[in-house]
Amino acid sequence: MNKQLRKAVIAGNWKMNKTPAEATELINAIKAELDGKKTDGCEIVACVPYVDIANAVEAAKGSPIHIGAENVHWEKSGAYTGEISADMLKECGVEYVIIGHSERRQYFGETDGTVNKRVHAALEAGLKVILCVGELLTEREQGVTAEIVAKQTKIALLGVTAEQLKNVIIAYEPVWAIGTGKTATADQANEVCGAIRMVIGGLYGLKAAAGITIQYGGSMNAKNASELLAKEHVDGGLIGGASLKAPDFGVIIAAAQ
Repeated sequence: MNKQLRKAVIAGNWKMNKTPAEATELINAIKAELDGKKTDGCEIVACVPYVDIANAVEAAKGSPIHIGAENVHWEKSGAYTGEISADMLKECGVEYVIIGHSERRQYFGETDGTVNKRVHAALEAGLKVILCVGELLTEREQGVTAEIVAKQTKIALLGVTAEQLKNVIIAYEPVWAIGTGKTATADQANEVCGAIRMVIGGLYGLKAAAGITIQYGGSMNAKNASELLAKEHVDGGLIGGASLKAPDFGVIIAAAQ
């Protein structure tokens, strides 16, 4: 991390876990972990299921925890049964939204094109975007990781202005390391995050590239967080399973301070 140039962000992705009551309990537990500790060294975010948002926002009041959602639709309203718009999220007190997670791409038909539409909808509503990119295991074995993440990044940001980019975080999530317990080595994570930064430089210039926060999100946990976060281009983490355990999440936050 280089905190002189960019903000460190630790974000939890709860996925399809926790009832509203359990969400309140977990936010309160995370607050207890943070009590009396330094928290100004990084932004702390909990991205929760839609049904948990109200409870999470209420529980997080007065704390350094910001609340995010796990997905958003690109239209403001309409016949999209089961979907949620950016304006709805904003009014509920949401500040961040994850877009393009590999599980959305794998199970729910997300494409680079629909990711781009969601990015625009979120930014136009005043939300901050956590944009996920990453390669499959076969793509890594084929040696095309840099090309894959470059393509995903370029298409997702198509039409996004330099000013809007200030509200975008990119999360590098190697698909083969999500929920598998496998983790890219610190050097591998740094290499790909650096490659993404080069793509941003080509699109928006060196200053924008130096200033954008790029997280690592492939099974970062309490044991490996310090090593990963020590790397130059790794500016935080998008945390899955470890974000559901307040003590582990607290350790990761401490590593980013």
